[in-house]
Formats: sequence, structure tokens, C-alpha cells
Amino acid sequence: MLQVKNIETLYGLVMALRGVSLELPEHKITAILGSNGAGKSTIIKTIMGLLDDQPDKGTIWLDDQRIDKKDTEDIVRLGLAYVPEGREVFDELTVLENLQMGAYTNQGGKLKDDLEKVYGLFPRLAERKSQLAGTLSGGEQQMLAIGRAMMMNPRILFLDEPSLGLSPLLVQEIFATIKQINTERGTTILLVEQNATMALKVCDYGYVMENGRFVLAGTPEELMADEDVREFYLGIKSEVSVKGYQRYKRKKRWR
Repeated sequence: MLQVKNIETLYGLVMALRGVSLELPEHKITAILGSNGAGKSTIIKTIMGLLDDQPDKGTIWLDDQRIDKKDTEDIVRLGLAYVPEGREVFDELTVLENLQMGAYTNQGGKLKDDLEKVYGLFPRLAERKSQLAGTLSGGEQQMLAIGRAMMMNPRILFLDEPSLGLSPLLVQEIFATIKQINTERGTTILLVEQNATMALKVCDYGYVMENGRFVLAGTPEELMADEDVREFYLGIKSEVSVKGYQRYKRKKRWR
């Protein structure tokens, strides 16, 4: 459905993405795992056309249409929705007004029906529809940001660190809803996450990113079985002494 082919993205003189290629199969959840600064968010911003004149090299295809270097508003109208890190809701608009803004490009949709679908995903938003978005809790703002994106009935939903700053209970709730969106609506999802444990529970395929490039890819089962992923992303140490202490600090050895 979406193909990213050997892209390189520059921030000034710094190469943030180094020959990155990935595919998003239709109706599936694909996850990108990695530490802060690995380049995960840069992939989404490059696909969405949010970085001027980027990618510097490579191509991005939606079906048979090349979309790299298109303006962001044109990319959105093709059915790509982005939930940014930090939520970025409109603080001085109400919950309802934020959701209505999300429907701006959804010319074929029915606003009332689409609102009811979002309220079905997040009943708390219905309870707070007249409340200013800036007064919501962090978890409620994350619900609103996802709900706003879903108002356009996207073909592809990009989620950038949806668990950031949330309590464990809210993280579970958000990820359950992400899985529900994919299962019930068939929405294709690209999930960028540092929380590898939660991401691997919901995704169909995953990539591990370090220093602007992918170092590993596979199914959730394959990634969870990898010794490096288990130790450095899931916190499961394998090299332990009889006293329970790690014998040495093992370096990553990506295949």
C-alpha cells in the first residue's frame, strides 16, 4: 500500500535517515521501535511532507502514485492522517471543535455518524465534548488527537509515540483502541514507539531502528525471540551470573 524506498533525509548537514526502506501492507499494523533520537519520527515527517525538500534521496509511493516532495495538504487529502508526538490538540477549541477540524478533508463523510464512531472508540470524549481541549488530561488529549485523525476516515494512520507521558493503565487503554481501529475498520497503521513491549503486542510486523537506519525487522514473535531485542528493548537480560548480576555489558550484535 505504501512503499518507502531507500530514502535519505537531512537536517542541515546531519543525515537523519540513512537509506531507509519499508513497506506498509494494507489493513496491517507496522511498528518502528527504537530509542529517542534514532530517527523514527523523522520517517513519518518525511512521508507526510513536513520537512522542506526532503527526502534528499529515495522515493515514497502510495499505491502506484509517487508522493515524495508533494505538499502536506495534498498528502493528507490522499488519506494519510498523522497523530504527532505531544498530541498538539487545539487548546482553545472545545473537544467537539477539535473533532470537527479533523473532518475538514472528509468530503464524503457524514459528520454526525463519524462523531458517533469516534465517541464509540472514546466515550470520555463524548462526556467532555464542550470542554476546552487545553484543560483535558494528557490521556484525554491523546484520545482526542487520535479521534481527530479518525474523523477523516484515513486509509493510513501514523501514530508517533502514543504512549508518551501516559500512565501504564492509560497506555493499555490507548493500545487496545489502536488494535480495535485496525481490526474493526481495517485502517492501515504505522506505529512509532519506544515502548517495545506494547508495540509488539499489537503489531503484525516490526522494524528496529538505530542511528537513522533499520538494523532488524521481523514478525513480533521473531523480534521478541531476538537476544538483542530482548535485552536492550524488552529489558530481559540473558547473561547473568549465579548471583543474578549481569557478567558484562554486552554490545548489540545486529545480524
